[in-house]
Amino acid sequence: MSEQWVGGFHAVESRLKTASLVCIELDRARHDRRARQLEQQAQRYGVPVRRVAGTVLDQRHDGLKHQGVSAQLAVSSQAGPAQRWQDCIAGRSTPLVVVLDEIEDPRNLGACLRVADGAGADCVVIPKRRAAGLNDVARKTAAGAAEHLPLVVVPNLSRALLEMQRAGLFIVGLADADDRSLYAEDLTGPLVLVLGNEGRGLRQLTQEHCDAVVSLPMAGSVSSLNVSVACGVALYEAVRQRAAT
Repeated sequence: MSEQWVGGFHAVESRLKTASLVCIELDRARHDRRARQLEQQAQRYGVPVRRVAGTVLDQRHDGLKHQGVSAQLAVSSQAGPAQRWQDCIAGRSTPLVVVLDEIEDPRNLGACLRVADGAGADCVVIPKRRAAGLNDVARKTAAGAAEHLPLVVVPNLSRALLEMQRAGLFIVGLADADDRSLYAEDLTGPLVLVLGNEGRGLRQLTQEHCDAVVSLPMAGSVSSLNVSVACGVALYEAVRQRAAT
């Protein structure tokens, strides 16, 4: 199995707390407070820290803003997402699941993971094909959420949505063209929130598997929001409604 590395302070610090790192490499030019604090944390967890040239990190992460820190994942933590969504919601009376329909930008995937984790979602589900995977860029953008929130990869998204319906989950798709507002929908029960591709939006086939399709009211000149922003708005509306019940 090839080595896997994560870059950026949030991702590295999060992995450090789960004891899933082989080593940490710091840019030898960084001697600021944050770098020193990370070295101290690594010492407490027994993770070795090496000082390397910044160019070494640049080459490894190829364009990612690694902030001068990189960490090698332990073999046991390198396996790809394997949990079933059924396992993620087991025992939950009002589960909250996020489904991303062919999100292609790993930064958007990472940002959705971050906001889903913040909102208390049980898992994020993505299709196996035509979708961004959990690479270094997605992990960095997720700011540690990728190390805590289960990411479930399914071979057939339509089949997965059908299975969720049969399991009693209410599936709400977010689309630009629908006249029904998100704020008119009851989001307090077992819920699946489905968001579409950055450019194409929610596929027609996916919409057909939704119990309701809603939109965000847009009062300005733009017709839509970035998918991760829309994800945050919708998830926290669900959080708000659930807190009020």
